[in-house]
Parts: sequence; C-alpha cells; structure tokens
Amino acid sequence: MAPSADSSERSSAATTIASLRKSLCSEETPLPVRFRALFSLKHVAQTSDDPTAAVAAIEAIAAGFASPSALLKHELAYCLGQTKNDAAAKPLRDVLSDLSEDPMCRHEAAEALGALGHAESLELLKQFRDRAGEEVVVKETCEIAIDRIEWENSKERQAEKLRQSDFASIDPAPPLPESGKTVEELGRTLMDTEQPLFKRYRAMFALRDLASPPDLPTAVPAVHALAAGFKDSSALFRHEIAFVFGQLAHPASIPALTEALSDTNEASMVRHEAAEALGSLGDEEGVEETLKKFLHDKERVVRESVIVALDMAEYEKGTDAEYALIPEVGGASA
Repeated sequence: MAPSADSSERSSAATTIASLRKSLCSEETPLPVRFRALFSLKHVAQTSDDPTAAVAAIEAIAAGFASPSALLKHELAYCLGQTKNDAAAKPLRDVLSDLSEDPMCRHEAAEALGALGHAESLELLKQFRDRAGEEVVVKETCEIAIDRIEWENSKERQAEKLRQSDFASIDPAPPLPESGKTVEELGRTLMDTEQPLFKRYRAMFALRDLASPPDLPTAVPAVHALAAGFKDSSALFRHEIAFVFGQLAHPASIPALTEALSDTNEASMVRHEAAEALGSLGDEEGVEETLKKFLHDKERVVRESVIVALDMAEYEKGTDAEYALIPEVGGASA
C-alpha cells in the first residue's frame, strides 16, 4: 500500500529536522550556517502543524547545548524561549541550574523561562535570584523573569491596554501600557534606578515601539533616549539596550552601538550584542568596516558575534526574503 500524504510529509519533516540538527551541532560547520540552521529549527518549532515535528525541532535546538560556544548556546536559549512550547522548559531549566555553564547562557535560559511564562518555573527562578554568590547578571535576569511570569498570570495584565507592537518577539517585559507618556517621560523611567528593573524594561520596550517605524516623529528621540541606557551600571540592562537596537535597525543607533563595541573594558555580553545589532544595520555606510576591526578581538564571544554580524550584513545588502534558510516542514511555510 502506498504511504499516505500525511506520512510522507512527516517523513520529509523528520529528515529536514535531522539535517538541520546535524548542521547545528557540528563544530565543523561554519558558525553563520549553524545560526541559520538554528533559526530554521525555531521556525519549525513555532509554526509546524505537527506537534511531533515541533518537539523534534526543540530537541534538536537543545542538543546544541553540547557546544563550547557561549554565543551559540545563548542564542539556543533565546530561541527556545520564543517557541511558546512546553517542551522547551526542561532544557532551559537544566541550563539555568548548571553552575558550570557560562553566566551569559544561564542568564538567557532564565530570560527564556520568563518568555515561556510558566508559573511552574517560579520556584527555580527564585532559587537562583536568591542564591548566595550568584552572578549578578543571572540574579537580575531571574528577578525580571519572575516579574514577567507574575504579570503574565495577573489580573492587572487583563486590564492593561498595550500598544500594538511591530515586533513579534516575546520580550523580557511588555511595554508600559498606552497612557500618552512622552519619550522624555519614558526616558526618565528608563534611567530611574529607584524603579524595579521590570518597570524600567517596560519603559525600554515602550521606547522601542515609539521608534518604529523609523520615520515616526518620535523615532530618533526614542533612539537617543534608549542610548542613554548604555550609561547604566547594569551590564544586563546595557546588553538589552543593544538587543533593542538590533531589533530596530535604526541608523541613529549606530554611534552608540559603535562606542559600546569599541570599548574593550565593556562587558563582553554587551559588546557581542552591539556587534550583532550593527549586523542588522549592515547596509549602512561604514558598518561593515567597523565590524571587521573586531574580527580578532580578545573575547571569543565578540569575535564570533562579528562573524555572524558580517554574515547578517551581507544578507541586508542582498535580496533573500529571510535571513534563515527556512524549510517547509509540517505545514510551515517560508
């Protein structure tokens, strides 16, 4: 008897996922190709109509945690948090709980658990927020993730009117609700260290949304307000500013990103995020030349970020519809 169309599709999906997993997990594969495999697997996990394929894609992503590259592993954690799939929770909890893991990866795992929004993760997040001797970046991320999960499951959330964002990402904090607050007011909240980090992050993402699309009258002032965040004492906070600039890809952010990347005394998690953000601006004059100066940086995570950023810059100048080479798997389409 001939195989059904459904079984053929499942077989094709399984083959594609296995191929992507092999590319992702091979240390012989160039880093940009591994990133493209990762983003393809994330796409499958997010959009596949077949739950088996989605879980297989998540397991393939999690298999990448065996890599020695902190940059890749932190990106794995981020992608798992974006899947909205319960199967992503266990590998993320394992990474957060592994004290031998790079703090940048553990922080990203904590943030991803916040993105998934499961109340079942609260106990573990509180454990590491309160752990004596814990890395500051991990403690702060756990604090924000706890607040996000509690907000996600609160009555307050139902009452809030949030502005429709141009960005599909699940962020560490939602933007502050629509209230007519000006860029200047949001900028003050952003930099008010008396406020909880979660509220300051909410101001950050509200400013992001006021900077998109880039021709909004509030866009350049919002970018400048965000750039002030690079003066904050928290490396976690500064790295998130760079991440937001990567989302926006607004040319007005180039000077601040270049300064952050160029400061060799800056935390590597901030510099690497600045490099990737510049990659999203790769079609702007001078950006590629700036990135190339750091191809031999003393920090591995910065060097690797520059390699990925230059690959992104090439894409920005090209005609590909998607950065990742998205396969059509289990009902998902490019």
